[in-house]
Amino acid sequence: MFLERKEGNKLHKGSVMVGYDIGERYSQISYCIYGQEDVDTVATVVGTKQYNIPTMLCKRKGVNQWYYGKDAVRNAGQEDMFPVDNIPALARAGEEIELDGEVYDPVALLTLFIKRSMALMNFIAPVEKIDAIMFTADELDDRMVEVLSLVSANLGLKTPHIYFQGHTESFYSFILHQPEELWYHQVIACEHDGMRLKIYRMECNKRTTPVVVLIEEQMYETLVIPDQTEEEKIREDAFHLADERFLGILQAMCEGRFVSSVYLLGDGFRAGWQEKSLQFLCRNRRVFQGNNLFSRGACYGLLEKLEPSENGRNHIFLGRDMLKANIGIHVMRQGKESYYALLDAGRNWYELHKECDFLLSQEKEFSLVITPLNGKNVETRKILLSDACESRAPFTRYHMEMKMSASDTVVVKVSDLGFGELFVSNGNVWEESFQVP
Repeated sequence: MFLERKEGNKLHKGSVMVGYDIGERYSQISYCIYGQEDVDTVATVVGTKQYNIPTMLCKRKGVNQWYYGKDAVRNAGQEDMFPVDNIPALARAGEEIELDGEVYDPVALLTLFIKRSMALMNFIAPVEKIDAIMFTADELDDRMVEVLSLVSANLGLKTPHIYFQGHTESFYSFILHQPEELWYHQVIACEHDGMRLKIYRMECNKRTTPVVVLIEEQMYETLVIPDQTEEEKIREDAFHLADERFLGILQAMCEGRFVSSVYLLGDGFRAGWQEKSLQFLCRNRRVFQGNNLFSRGACYGLLEKLEPSENGRNHIFLGRDMLKANIGIHVMRQGKESYYALLDAGRNWYELHKECDFLLSQEKEFSLVITPLNGKNVETRKILLSDACESRAPFTRYHMEMKMSASDTVVVKVSDLGFGELFVSNGNVWEESFQVP
């Protein structure tokens, strides 16, 4: 017998939702109002499209005065200032920072930067009035999830709707909310920060139900854009070489494939050096250029989590950080056997967590049903309650908690709760982990 627990609560119309893209060099903030489809990005200068907030702090010597973003960059060269950049990397490393004769926790500095930058949202809602937030970052490993969890706890957010996703999933969320003719075939996003080129290629397998979406990532470290301080002739030659290399990369990627649209992202494309590459791309594809796709995608990701769209229900994205199999259990509810979902494929492993209670009679085991989305056979996994004490109770109540420690590792914890006042719990607890496809 299964004892279901209700979970979650929905937002109300008019709730403020924020997508925060935290980057090593720049960060961005986008927002939307729950119940509306439009997503806007906060400009650092009102009336412009200057969305980049330099991820930087600067402390004045001898006093507790801090600057962030453009003000930090502007003051960094002064003798009485102590600049701090690469803040997300420092927080991930977890090493304390000595600054102006004091020692600082890098996670606290990242919290300070995010809190100060979130003040740009005050014309919509102060931090404590934000109803949901999605943080997105280029590399979202377990350490970065831990860092952002600590930051979220210290921001004073009064909402349970706090989520994290990588740039790859934010790209998927963004595309999901674009006109379908733009992603009828494959989609390519090229991100260039001036030093490196990262390409995302999104492909849908329309032969599956729901449609499985895969995104391939490739990094190119040699396509470097020259600095403005270089001589004009050197810049021209470097731009020409970059254009030739970029064209070659695109031709190889598009060969034998239908590509509906291409997105050029980042400051690396602002100089307009990609002349031949654009000619190639624009022949039979839609091409867009901008730099706020990931923060907007984080907002769309929030919408999908809280109220999935039709496209969201019909598609499932299988990224590298996601569970790639559905996990559930066959149970008796109201006298009928049914399947109850525990962990759903297509969700990031670090956000999967399920708790439920169930009853067993004299059985000392139960089975989980594992259904891979890659077409492999359905598996069953027996959870043995070894050395469980014999009881005269007609049933024993158990509490089960499931979570994941990695994208392919499930951890199951089962606790004996007894059965009412006459048959108290013996305190037994079982825990085991297993791999999933």
